[in-house]
Amino acid sequence: MPNVTKPRIGISACLMGAEVRYNGGHKESRLCTHSLAEHFDFVPVCPEVAIGMGIPRQPIRLVGDAQHPQALGTVDASVNVTAPLAAYGEQMAAELDDLCGYIFMHKSPSCGLERVKVYRDNGAPQHEGGRGIYAEAFCAAHPDLPVEEDGRLCDAVLRENFMVRVYAYADWQALLREGLSRRGLMQFHSRYKYQLMANNPLQYKVLGKLLGTMGRSDAAEIGPRYFSELMAALKRCATRGTHSNVLQHLSGYFKRSLDDADRQEMQHLIEQYRLGIVPLVVPLTLLKHHLRLHPDPYVSQQVYLQPHPENLSLRNAI
Repeated sequence: MPNVTKPRIGISACLMGAEVRYNGGHKESRLCTHSLAEHFDFVPVCPEVAIGMGIPRQPIRLVGDAQHPQALGTVDASVNVTAPLAAYGEQMAAELDDLCGYIFMHKSPSCGLERVKVYRDNGAPQHEGGRGIYAEAFCAAHPDLPVEEDGRLCDAVLRENFMVRVYAYADWQALLREGLSRRGLMQFHSRYKYQLMANNPLQYKVLGKLLGTMGRSDAAEIGPRYFSELMAALKRCATRGTHSNVLQHLSGYFKRSLDDADRQEMQHLIEQYRLGIVPLVVPLTLLKHHLRLHPDPYVSQQVYLQPHPENLSLRNAI
């Protein structure tokens, strides 16, 4: 892993066990407080408490147009905290400009990312869901930032995808600190070749063509566009099919180094993975074993081999 410091991740404070919910309770996520805490510097935020709503407090809900809802009190509808929540989202987006990701509380009228219940003026729920007011404002200011809801992180594929994006974001921030250059962008893209092929094979070629148009002095202009498109591409979850394709490509680098038995074993494990018999870590571990015995500089630099810390064990479950 190229980054030695812990990435900073914003998180809804209730998910860290803080008793900040409307009823004085919390929604601790043991995944976050136990499994992930050693790898990230979490920044807990509760926008409702931050704008002075207190603990305990009257619950709020989204009302009106699902695309532009209002956050109103459930007991006293004259309580409207839409503007304060949105303003606080903009404020925190400016203050927390060094985050590499954000984990939001699902279904929350302030923090939910999607499918948050929106009610009509008569109190009936609408079919279409919305997004929490604070989350909407924060994400609008950081459209490329990896964001996810706590509930979705229980899905192994979505969890691994989120972590790939978080560490890619941190990797990009490190590149920015060094200063964008044509060479740096080309090297960055080269390192992400097989990760992109796993997530979005077509977009790898599109991004390559974008960088191919770059002159020596164009890095500062093209770099942000490249990164936005990279993060959008990585948001698509890799499948067993695309992972298998990448493993086949990588194993091809060793076809002259391995004997027939080793090549057959590699192909057998890739096929077992494709069929869902073994997790990704099995063929990947064998591939890394052969790489240690037969080093290849180009393969060794590939982010795909270790896009997140190994002891997170994310690829044991996909």
